[in-house]
Amino acid sequence: MPSLFIFCDDFLTLVKNLGKPLLTHNPVGNTKNNMTHLSKTTSQYWQIEGIEIGHNVMAYEGTGTLIANSDTERIRMHFGLQGGYSFYCPQLDSSYDLLGHHNNLLYTKGLELEVTNKSECLETFGINFTPEAFIKIGQSGNEVLKRFTEKVIRQENTILSPHWQTNHLKMQEVIQEIIHCPYDNALKDLFLLSKSVELLVIQADLYQNTPTRSVIQSTTDHRKLLEAKELLQQNMENPPTIVELSRLVGINEFKLKKGFKELFHTTVFGYVFHQRMSRAKQLLLDTQKPVKEIAYEIGYSSPQHFSNAFRRRYGVAPNRVRKNPDVVRSIT
Repeated sequence: MPSLFIFCDDFLTLVKNLGKPLLTHNPVGNTKNNMTHLSKTTSQYWQIEGIEIGHNVMAYEGTGTLIANSDTERIRMHFGLQGGYSFYCPQLDSSYDLLGHHNNLLYTKGLELEVTNKSECLETFGINFTPEAFIKIGQSGNEVLKRFTEKVIRQENTILSPHWQTNHLKMQEVIQEIIHCPYDNALKDLFLLSKSVELLVIQADLYQNTPTRSVIQSTTDHRKLLEAKELLQQNMENPPTIVELSRLVGINEFKLKKGFKELFHTTVFGYVFHQRMSRAKQLLLDTQKPVKEIAYEIGYSSPQHFSNAFRRRYGVAPNRVRKNPDVVRSIT
C-alpha cells in the first residue's frame, strides 16, 4: 500500500511501479499485498541531504491490507491528511486506528507494518530524517523532543506519544507550502530544509503543550469534530452556522466550540477565515483570476470586504500580490 511510504521511504519505488506489468525490483524486504483494490495513486517526492519528503494521494475500490518490512533506520514524521486506516507495528508493539488529520513522530531500527485502508481515498504526508540529521536538530529541542532524541541515540524504538494529535492550522499551512514549493533553483533545498525543521518545531511544541484535561472524552466526539472540520472545508464559500453545524454532525454546541478549539487550535469561524485566506493566496499566486472573481469564489459578498480581510491577514492588499509575490509567500 503506497501510503506506507510515509512510514517507510523504500515504498516510493513500490509506488512508482504500481500499474506496470512487472515489478522487477522491490526494495521492501518481504511483502504480502493486495493491490487490486487500489485504483489510482498520485505521489510527490523531494530529497535533500539527510531528509526525504513524500506526499501521497491514493484512491481505492474497497479495502485491502498490506504487510511489509524494511531494514531502513529512519525517524519518521507522519501526517495523515485525509481518510482512515489502521496499522500494526511490532517494533512499537502497538496498533493504531487513525482518521482524518493526525500526526506523530516515530523511530524504528527497521520497520514492519500491517496497514489496512478504511476509506476510498487516503492522503498522507511524511518527512523522514536519517538519525544523524535528526540528532543534530533534536538535541536543541524542547524537553519532549530531547527525550525522544535520547532514545534515538540509544537506538530504542519509540513514538513521540501513544496519543496521536490532530494537525492544527499552522501545521496544515506549512505542509501545503512544502507541497506547493515555489522555488526550483538553488533556494529549493534551503526552503525544504527550513520548512521541515519548522514542522518538527511545531509538532514538538504541540506535544509539549497538550492539555491534561480534555473536552473531547470519546472517539465518537473526536470523529464528529473531524467531520465538522471537513464540512467547513467543503463549504467555506457558504459555511454552516454553529447551530447548523452542531445539528449536522450530531454534537452539542458547547462540545463543538470547545472541542474544535482544543483539537484545531482555532475557533470554527477562525478556521473558515484561514481556509478562505489560504485559498485566496493560492489563487492569486497560481492563477490570473481577477480579485473580484476570487472574492466571490471564496464566499465574500463584496470585493471590498475580501480586500479588507486579506489585508488584515497578510498586511497587503490582494491586488499587490501578483506584483510582488514574495510579500505573502513567507507568511503562513
